[in-house]
Amino acid sequence: MSHCCHHTSGAKPTDILTAEHNVIKRMIAVLNRAVDRLEGGEQVSPEVFRKAADFIRNFADKCHHMKEQDTLFPTLVQRGMPQEDGPIGVMLIEHDRGRAFTKGMAEATESYAAGDQEAKKAIIANARGFGELLIQHIDKEDNVLYVMANNLLTDSDQAELLEKFEVAEASMGEGTHEKYIALVEELEKAFGE
Repeated sequence: MSHCCHHTSGAKPTDILTAEHNVIKRMIAVLNRAVDRLEGGEQVSPEVFRKAADFIRNFADKCHHMKEQDTLFPTLVQRGMPQEDGPIGVMLIEHDRGRAFTKGMAEATESYAAGDQEAKKAIIANARGFGELLIQHIDKEDNVLYVMANNLLTDSDQAELLEKFEVAEASMGEGTHEKYIALVEELEKAFGE
């Protein structure tokens, strides 16, 4: 069984989430380079932005954010972390903002693909907005929320979360994680420094 995210023995759930963050950061770096070229007047294939939106929706959102929202966050709430105020509330709002940027980018990409050169501005604004949001969002999760989580969670919470992550990953389908890593690598080659 191939998983969305590979587990090493003794790994904490937050280690898996942090590893996913690193893949997301790689995609943001590629997206920024693609947008720089677009802004500089080069023609960039709409396919690049389609692939980025697909990655964000399926890897960043379905695979990664859903693990946080459906398993990690509720467990933290059970352990006394507030649901509304505090870090969880902020993270949920930022997940929604990220989805809005992605939708904006995807819609503008289709207009651009249909020949609307003006749509480039919306691609650039939404892609940059997403990247800026996610970089600081990831930083807060890695350095604040996950540190708090590991102080709050019991050993049995950690084990249970790992099992729930396995289930979440299995529901994504065989080879999903590998497919999206390969997608990032393909775009990195196309948009190398």
